[in-house]
Amino acid sequence: MTLRVFGAPGRYLQGAGAVDRMGEFLARIGRRAILVSDRVVLDLVADRVVEACRAAGIACEPVEFSGEITPDEVERLVALAGPLQGEFVIGCGGGRGIDVGKAVAHRLGLRVVTLPTAASNDAPTSQIYVLYDHNHRLLRVESLPASPDVVVVDTDWIVSAPPVLFSAGIGDAIVKKFEVAQCVAAGGRNIFGGQALRAAVTLSELCHDTLRQHAEPALAAVRERRVTDDVERVVEATVLHSGLGFESGGLSISHAMTRGLSAVRGARDALHGFQVAYALFVQFTLEGRQPAFLEDMRAFHRRVGLATTLASLGMHDVTDAEITAIAEGTMTAPHARHFERPLTAADIAGAIRAVEAAGA
Repeated sequence: MTLRVFGAPGRYLQGAGAVDRMGEFLARIGRRAILVSDRVVLDLVADRVVEACRAAGIACEPVEFSGEITPDEVERLVALAGPLQGEFVIGCGGGRGIDVGKAVAHRLGLRVVTLPTAASNDAPTSQIYVLYDHNHRLLRVESLPASPDVVVVDTDWIVSAPPVLFSAGIGDAIVKKFEVAQCVAAGGRNIFGGQALRAAVTLSELCHDTLRQHAEPALAAVRERRVTDDVERVVEATVLHSGLGFESGGLSISHAMTRGLSAVRGARDALHGFQVAYALFVQFTLEGRQPAFLEDMRAFHRRVGLATTLASLGMHDVTDAEITAIAEGTMTAPHARHFERPLTAADIAGAIRAVEAAGA
């Protein structure tokens, strides 16, 4: 019998001004920090992060990331960070900044703190990170030995980021209920190599329900740079519930399709949350969902700015060859096996064509 496994970060902090109060939690894991982020983010937040660390007796040294998370870039950063003799790495920024912080910490054997500047995905709570090639095609997914030690989500920062990033986070999270359900039904394994506990399923369902109730007013507040109860609820859903739900519950077709979508023009440049939000309709089509259900989900996606067609991902005038490439890339992902029945690339391609025919 496969073991049931649930994983989570050591501490999760969320709220307006959280970065100013994180020092006491970081001090419990070390006194020497390495802050990894790109130049834009460092210019915006490095002084405040360094001061918050200093106030807690932590020395913090920034290291600048180029913006592309490739194996070569990770090695360059390791060469810069290694001599600093840090005890933990703070990965700061969007998904790439978070993931490159994890990668550097992994290579150096250090502990991990994640500090997102946008709620665009659930990378902050996850122990996995993604590496790309120089053309931003997904190369491989790697895993830390354990989940991040501390996750700090300052909602003042979240509402200051472009609203499109908030929408992308909703897209990454809304798919999890449906992917977890498929993975569990198929007897698939989660990110930790075990089967899902009911807690993971419940979190993925809570994530979905929270977004359906609070995403629209939260997005309206973000457009006005206001932190509201709706914003706090949605951030908790997109970062915490979504992250715990997928890692401990498992993934399916929506995330498998990022392997194919990241390999074709237009779609490869779309934010991760928009990619998986589109791919959810391919999964729904494979599941045989009813038209009324599909239209309800399309309407929700439109209201919160999510993709429903390849054109809305930036891929216009798609060809049969490109659909085939997406389908074949999808089938290379382990998650593609987490479905109620065995699928082929032809099944994926047929579902893509059906989604495109249905239109926006």
